[in-house]
Amino acid sequence: MQDATYWAEQLRNGHLSFHERLEMIERKIAQQNPKLNALIHVDREAALKESQTGNNQNRLFGGQPIPLKILGQTKAGWPATAGAKMFSDKKASQTAHFVRGLEQAGFVPFGQTNAPEFGFKNITDPELYGPTRNPWNTMFSAGGSSGGAAAAVASGMFPIAGASDGGGSIRIPASFTGLIGLKPTRGSMPVGPGEWRSWQGASINFALTISMRDTQRLFYGLRTSQPAAPYQAPQVEWTHQKASQQKHVKIAFSTQSPVGRHVSETAIQAVRKAADFLTEQGHQVEEVDYPIDGQQMMQSYYAMNGGETAAMFADIEQARGQVVGIDEVELMTWGVYQYGRKLSAATYIQALQYWDQITEKMENFFETYDLFLTPTTAETAPLVDADLQSDVIRRNLETIDTLSERQAADLIYEMFDQSYQLTPYTQLANLTGQPAISLPTMMSAHRLPLGIQFMASKGREDLLFQIGQLFEMHGQFKLPPQVTE
Repeated sequence: MQDATYWAEQLRNGHLSFHERLEMIERKIAQQNPKLNALIHVDREAALKESQTGNNQNRLFGGQPIPLKILGQTKAGWPATAGAKMFSDKKASQTAHFVRGLEQAGFVPFGQTNAPEFGFKNITDPELYGPTRNPWNTMFSAGGSSGGAAAAVASGMFPIAGASDGGGSIRIPASFTGLIGLKPTRGSMPVGPGEWRSWQGASINFALTISMRDTQRLFYGLRTSQPAAPYQAPQVEWTHQKASQQKHVKIAFSTQSPVGRHVSETAIQAVRKAADFLTEQGHQVEEVDYPIDGQQMMQSYYAMNGGETAAMFADIEQARGQVVGIDEVELMTWGVYQYGRKLSAATYIQALQYWDQITEKMENFFETYDLFLTPTTAETAPLVDADLQSDVIRRNLETIDTLSERQAADLIYEMFDQSYQLTPYTQLANLTGQPAISLPTMMSAHRLPLGIQFMASKGREDLLFQIGQLFEMHGQFKLPPQVTE
């Protein structure tokens, strides 16, 4: 499959009409989606209408259809369920600025992709829509929370899909499905209207892609500075021209789990193979200890998550004049909500202060090193029906309202523990606001992909692009068969 840039050129040059391109995609959807459950809504008429009203062919991506994530990437009149069963009939009243940015870049929204309820999971299995399966092997998960987007691209339905990342939700499914997944610097992508902070800046919109040129072109096409936005990206490399590349960069790497848990041999080999390749290319590569305490980091992350969820449900309850009951949401959502209700303001502020402390630590780290290399995920994708909790945890979640704040915090940490062991490397960049990218460079013995992750200082996406292009140019990417055929 060709990338979005290729198809934009075909549309722009008149070698292909939008209608013909849409029919090609629809045939792929008919073949792939019934077994993957990647797309949960398609609006053909809206796409055709939009293609006729705008001058998309003359824009960056030339009228290429793109699916939006059902979580956060709202388009007026389309479903706005956030993957939640309590919002099964909700429609969006306005279009998100990020989606408008995609449209201004020449994309035509066409359908929406599956996501877990409110994006809390690193797999995609909402009760509302059911699980999304991995195109490499449908017995396995496509990851989350942008699992539907990943499956839509890895299956060859689309060359690019809207995605978002609040704790690894772009990079985790990129690792599990063999795609390129960039989480940009906090404050660099369009946000709003209405919601501007997005998990206190931890969450950001972007896309899943199959080429570095699509990744780079989209980033520079969307990058913005909004006066109303509470977070602004450092203008270290603020140009739409190709960044001046450093001939050689200094790269630190680690294969240690941030919480001292098991890391698969596949993940370790992926990083060591990458380190050897980079050394051969003349870059300075040095092994280091993982610089952050993963347990403390995640405790602060869950505190933010709980507080934000409690505030969200307070708004929902006020709007409808009725409290949210345990039967209206999934049990994991209920647990996070009840923990947030118990959370003190002091605990919440201390969590954000800790984010500032590790941001300072990592920016100091990047004064010594240009990039930080780790596995993207500690393991390949879990089975689609893997039980990442236990009956004991589920019973305790049903009575979490009777626990103290400390007890509830411990239960939430335990609730996420097995999931976090699979994906302990991505959350750091969300908390610090620094950019990170997952590159598809490794295959396991069981023919499942696993990515490597590079982090950089805020505003230094140019370094991530440089290193990604190096791997791509030397044939190091292991893209899905449906993409390379």
